[in-house]
Amino acid sequence: MMPDPVRIEMNETPESDLQHESPPRRRWGVVLVWVVVLGLLAILGVGLIRTQEGHIQVGDEVPADLVFHGFEGEQIPFAEFRGQVVLVNFWASWCKPCEQEAAELEQAYQIYHDRGVVFLGVNYVDTEREAKAYLKKFGITYPNGPDLGTSISQVFRVRGVPETYILGPDGRLKAFKIGPYTSLSEITEQLEGVLAAEAAGS
Repeated sequence: MMPDPVRIEMNETPESDLQHESPPRRRWGVVLVWVVVLGLLAILGVGLIRTQEGHIQVGDEVPADLVFHGFEGEQIPFAEFRGQVVLVNFWASWCKPCEQEAAELEQAYQIYHDRGVVFLGVNYVDTEREAKAYLKKFGITYPNGPDLGTSISQVFRVRGVPETYILGPDGRLKAFKIGPYTSLSEITEQLEGVLAAEAAGS
């Protein structure tokens, strides 16, 4: 009686399984895509949280490394404004309430720029062409520029336009206005209040 033949089993991978194996390079590509997506979601989440916190309050400090980008190509860190009172106005060409205060803000600038007060216009969610047409229409001459990546509006936690914030020489918020100024006198009263407080404290 002959012995049963020895059965040798070979671990062969079916051809269909080989076809479904992901190359290491493809796996890393998928991981990279997920990292980018999660990173963007985290950035959006931080912006949403800041918005829900409400506007910055009097006494809050604006980061010195925050940069203002002008339409003429200038880049100015807020650190360069330390030692001066700074009025920061958020506006947009599509914002009808912004038009109510545009001429008055320019008038206030003409009154106060010789007294060392800095005026900055931050164009919020707009196109450069429309924004420049708006500035020309209202004869605005103080520095204006786009809010690149909404970096400035996120720091101020802007919820809409127009909104205006007045910083003291120490870079801290001294006063603000949500909505349009109703008159030139309202702007000057707010600025005079900040300047008087700074003079009293110096």
